[in-house]
Amino acid sequence: MDKAFADIAATGATTVRTWGFNEVVGSCPSGNTVCFQTWSGSTPTIQTAALTKFDQIVASAKSHGLRLIVPLTNNWSDFGGMDVYVKQITGSSNHDYFYSNTQVVTAFKNYVNTFVTRYKNEPGILAWELANEPRCIGSTGTMSGTCTAATITSWITTMSAYIKSIDSNHLVAIGDEGFGLSGGDSNAAYGYTSGLDFANNLAISTVDFGTVHLYPIPWSASDSTTWGNAWITNHATIQKSVNKPTILEEYGVVGSTSSQVSVYTSWLNTVVSSGMTGSLIWQA
Repeated sequence: MDKAFADIAATGATTVRTWGFNEVVGSCPSGNTVCFQTWSGSTPTIQTAALTKFDQIVASAKSHGLRLIVPLTNNWSDFGGMDVYVKQITGSSNHDYFYSNTQVVTAFKNYVNTFVTRYKNEPGILAWELANEPRCIGSTGTMSGTCTAATITSWITTMSAYIKSIDSNHLVAIGDEGFGLSGGDSNAAYGYTSGLDFANNLAISTVDFGTVHLYPIPWSASDSTTWGNAWITNHATIQKSVNKPTILEEYGVVGSTSSQVSVYTSWLNTVVSSGMTGSLIWQA
């Protein structure tokens, strides 16, 4: 861990994004697994002792001059995520119940309260993110059929205000991919069916900055370089209209190292030329 942070700092980077969650049903496995919350039926138990491991992450990052952006749950099943809450509490596989079911929202608030309160005076934290890549559909592939952009916008409004009520010292972002915006092509990422409305969500008063992800190949986009540059530019335009910072915090293409270098160089040049606030490297 210290070596990783030292290497990151040596590049001139100032910020690292790292998970602030791991949901496990049943007992935490022995070994090196760190479980932040375990579940017995519909009852979650926050493993406060395990948070000392996250204390070590914060301390190590800070010792290298780095600050952390911390998402508090995951749209996907990696490290548990939203579907654990939904399945354990409601028995359903409808992913979007995470945003609308009262018991689920209360359970997530309880976790957020414990985690955020622990670090509310910690200068090593730069920002909280509500979730990694929230959408109406997650790893289960099912939803109730009633989830819309209004559903997730309402949840973002509620949860971002809740975090601000606990912690006024740190920034709050959504952690979304930037889906749902006008001015692009017919690709689904520009549409609103995933439950996101980038401009409306960025304008929420308790959201401090915007996040954008960029994966043209799994999104079935056209030419990676050209499409990606347009994606960055269109979000930078909204950044300026809403007057809030926006970062490209995840991106990737599959291919040879040489093709990645070419594409990433073009994208990062566009981040600079468009006026987008910054970028993070995501397992490039």
